[in-house]
Amino acid sequence: MKVSRLKHRFVEAFPEKMEEGMLYVALEYDTMSHMCACGCGNEVVTPLSPKDWKFSYDGKTVSVDPSVGSWSLACQSHYVIRNGNILWADKWDEKRIKAGRERDLAVKRGSAVPPTSAVPADTKPVTQRTEPPAVKRVDAKSAKPTSSFWSAVLAFFMGRK
Repeated sequence: MKVSRLKHRFVEAFPEKMEEGMLYVALEYDTMSHMCACGCGNEVVTPLSPKDWKFSYDGKTVSVDPSVGSWSLACQSHYVIRNGNILWADKWDEKRIKAGRERDLAVKRGSAVPPTSAVPADTKPVTQRTEPPAVKRVDAKSAKPTSSFWSAVLAFFMGRK
């Protein structure tokens, strides 16, 4: 089912079965994941880095920059996550998708972005993976607490001391 909002959950590992309408944020692995907002049932993985996606947390909601473009999925959904709300964006044609991918590759290589790029600077296609790199999946019942720095910070903000 198409969703209009995403709740968030800070996790140490992604669950085997993800809930629709939930954005999972694994700070320890610099990765986020959620079920595509269009309701197609595909998992969307977004790596966090200065050259990929960024997120902000205001104490209640999460925003993600830039937009999520699911170009490698059949649905080719394109949306922005702002304060937990899904803001639907324009569909892109193949030419624009290609230009966006070229721009992303140039950014990752540290090259200048071609000035003729047909892609707004704030748009980023999603990376589709079945398993995010270095992020393990666990059954929530068997998860063991860790004592990493980010886990302690998260526990503090969630009131778990």
